[in-house]
Amino acid sequence: MAVPARKTSKAKKNRRRGNQQLKKPAIHFDSTSGTYTRSHHVSLKEYLLEKPINAKANG
Repeated sequence: MAVPARKTSKAKKNRRRGNQQLKKPAIHFDSTSGTYTRSHHVSLKEYLLEKPINAKANG
């Protein structure tokens, strides 16, 4: 079984984990629906503006 020859120091461990932070999602204000949406994602309000649900379509 592989065992490290020396103990990993706290500083080296923290440097290695320096890039594991949480990232903020990219959001923008959508003027057509009037809400904030994630970039490259369609909100439900925006979807319903383009394709409204008709009650008569089912029957």
